[in-house]
Amino acid sequence: MNLCIDQGNSRTKVALMTDEGKMINQFIYKSFSSADVERLLDLYDIQDSIISSVVNIEPAIVNTLHRRSQHFVLFDHNTPVPIINRYDTPQTLGQDRLAAAVGAKSLCPNENLLIIDAGSAITYDFVSEAGEYLGGNIAPGLKMRLTILQRMTKKLPLVEVDENELIPLFGKNTRDAIAAGVVRGVAYEVKGYMRTLREKVPHFQTYLTGGHAPYILNNVRTSRTENRVMHHEKHLVLIGLNEILRFNKQ
Repeated sequence: MNLCIDQGNSRTKVALMTDEGKMINQFIYKSFSSADVERLLDLYDIQDSIISSVVNIEPAIVNTLHRRSQHFVLFDHNTPVPIINRYDTPQTLGQDRLAAAVGAKSLCPNENLLIIDAGSAITYDFVSEAGEYLGGNIAPGLKMRLTILQRMTKKLPLVEVDENELIPLFGKNTRDAIAAGVVRGVAYEVKGYMRTLREKVPHFQTYLTGGHAPYILNNVRTSRTENRVMHHEKHLVLIGLNEILRFNKQ
């Protein structure tokens, strides 16, 4: 089995996967340490490992993975990947964005791809059908927008939104007005990217991932055509990391 670790801003996602991409098990940690790595390596028959992080990695985690793996990849901008990276500053491109692009390309190899990762920030990335990562954009995430509204004003409250909540078109109270403004704003932003891209690239598939993807899915009204090209894959980054590990082993 392969051990794939995606260390994000607020949590660490870990998956046990086969080389063929089958997920055996998945774990989520609010905090992640070398003791957690040791425990996983003791419990499971893990041969190879990869870690990607948007924060500083604890050196003991890297040392443990390196010592106890047959093949270990510390994913950074120097790591070979199975797509062509056309970003002007590859050293500043978040590994999670590149891994998601690789994951989407492995699932849909012969298409143009719009990858939307709705996490702490929302990222929009584009991969051509020729397998070239051509760049993307970064925007505030859903909860970040809710927090900023409260912090940057004197009277607006901090609002929490449930992913299954039915968001009104217009709020009839301040709480609903904030929820509708933020959630629908993100949903319309997603639709706007899809509409604008369709004017430039007639045929593409959209992959949606990240912890806040359900908020978007529940509030984006799509046509039948859009339904056929929008895919929700919550493990997209982990799938990409597994593909990058497999690529480097080969």
